[in-house]
Amino acid sequence: MDRGGCQMNGGGGGGGDQSGPEQHGMITLEDLESFSEDQLLDSGNGSLKEEGETMEDDENEDRLLHYWQDVARGHQVEVAQDMSEPIQQLTSNNQGRSQRQLIPFTLLGRKEKCGELLYEKRQYQKGCWACITMREDTYEQSICYGFMRIMRYICQQNSLGDYLGMTLPIVTVVRTNETHSAISHDVTVAYFLPDYHQNQPPQPTDNEIVIEIWPATTVYTRPFSGPTNEVTIIDQISAMAELLDSPGVCVNDSFIVAGYTNPAHSNRQNEIWFLERPL
Repeated sequence: MDRGGCQMNGGGGGGGDQSGPEQHGMITLEDLESFSEDQLLDSGNGSLKEEGETMEDDENEDRLLHYWQDVARGHQVEVAQDMSEPIQQLTSNNQGRSQRQLIPFTLLGRKEKCGELLYEKRQYQKGCWACITMREDTYEQSICYGFMRIMRYICQQNSLGDYLGMTLPIVTVVRTNETHSAISHDVTVAYFLPDYHQNQPPQPTDNEIVIEIWPATTVYTRPFSGPTNEVTIIDQISAMAELLDSPGVCVNDSFIVAGYTNPAHSNRQNEIWFLERPL
């Protein structure tokens, strides 16, 4: 597996998911962390909350696991049995640590037209990120398996042996060809360490996950809603390039897709990020 670099200055892979009316949503950290017990498929047996008084903990974990295994099959992805504990951890309160932290930035400017936001210019400061680059048989498989590896790191497979906390957005670094008509299956999934772990990042037990210090970076961001698959990402890259006054100031072969909400949500909130070239 070619892990590659995954810094904000353009040294990463690509990522996205495929969804539609007949397909399941992508499994992501945001899915699992925001997922509540009463969202499980009822199957005519009453909600998990109603059964909670009589259902053992291992039965709860099995039902959550089976739900996500069903979701994953829509992307030809197998969710292993050992994912049961990370899934359970990300759906629990984690002793009050379930609050999500937004990655801090400084707003440098905005461009609007008729009251509609076209894009923002932001400055993100230097920070520690945990990232992994995958290359599976398909684009969607790379993303799914990358997220599950990061999930394990967040939940327990780290030097602290503890839940680390959730930050948003979860980002994927996207590589394209010269004409921006295709996306590489090399996918870099990146997770920003919460502020209380920035000075001493817990080390992953998975040797394919690396902790990197990404430099301070200026990005141009454009919001969009809906699914993030290869088609929509290419469309958003093209739209953003047309809006920028000077697209040449940005890296032209690597982009970031930032996800803020559950991909199965009917109005998913995302952003496409263009990275300004370092001086």
